[in-house]
Amino acid sequence: MTDPAFPTAVFAPAERITLQATPLAVIREEGLRVADLGAVFDRGYTAIGGLFQSGELVPTGPALAIYYGDPMGEFDLELGFPVTVSPAAPIVRGDVVVRASQLPAGPAFATTHIGPYDGLGAAWGELAGAADGTPTGVWIESYVGEPGSTAPEELRTDLILPVRD
Repeated sequence: MTDPAFPTAVFAPAERITLQATPLAVIREEGLRVADLGAVFDRGYTAIGGLFQSGELVPTGPALAIYYGDPMGEFDLELGFPVTVSPAAPIVRGDVVVRASQLPAGPAFATTHIGPYDGLGAAWGELAGAADGTPTGVWIESYVGEPGSTAPEELRTDLILPVRD
């Protein structure tokens, strides 16, 4: 069965899904702002990618970022990948600690944004406005398109907004 958070096809606008508690390998950062993301993404994805190359972790889906709190203000972040099995204990690589986590199980609304990352704010606004339910304060971005090898106008980012019924 395909994980509802990581479909092959794009999501419809404000598509209702039920998230599973999918195992993740992530780095966690607290008290971030949007301006901090470039360095955090580079450092985190490089460290986790090294664990894939060494065979210590096996990815099962695309890179993702999970924002906790206000993504336009200060927020906490989990950055990583879905994996076959989350790390049993934290894995330290230099100054990066990779830990176990999981997607928040339960109802959510999702949509797909095709285009440059600078269009994500508007896409989030549309999804939040169309979602039927109260957001939980968690915002998930799944980066299906690879920024280094995909033209910006073709990048696919799936947006997932967990809600309370």
